[in-house]
Amino acid sequence: MAKKPKKGEETPAEDSLSIEGDAAVTPEEGQQGPMLSVLAQYTKDQSFENPGAPNSLRSGLPAPQIGVNIEIGRQMMDDDTVEVTLMLKAEARRENDVAFIAELEYAGLFAFQGVGIEEVQPLIMIECPRLLFPFARQIMASMTQSGGFPPILLDPPDFTAMFRDEMMRRAQEAGVN
Repeated sequence: MAKKPKKGEETPAEDSLSIEGDAAVTPEEGQQGPMLSVLAQYTKDQSFENPGAPNSLRSGLPAPQIGVNIEIGRQMMDDDTVEVTLMLKAEARRENDVAFIAELEYAGLFAFQGVGIEEVQPLIMIECPRLLFPFARQIMASMTQSGGFPPILLDPPDFTAMFRDEMMRRAQEAGVN
């Protein structure tokens, strides 16, 4: 419970932060750390193909084998923002027959502040996709369900490992050239 100040006593400033043993730090004095802002997120392209319908939807059919591919695209914009695009493709097959193909390009527009040049690439390739993925996952689940199949629930990928693999691939290419 806060103690009510007596007449004539000073009250602490509203915009200060008091930490035990340290002086108060006001927002103006504190330095702003690295900041990542999501300016927009949106579906760029979405497609669902159900070539065997209605036969592919009959009951009693074996569950299809589903292959998933995830890619990350990026494009620097003129206003110091970057568009990051998650490209998801799920293809379901029963033997040689395609049960469905679901494709989604889900993108976000991001801005950075207080970020060093060496930190930008990991933010673009790891943190931005990580922020977009839950929304893309939900769209894919809804799309497959609307196509007459159980909703496909994608496991979150390891974007850090994907980034590391890409950097190693680029380093090998640079060494070969």
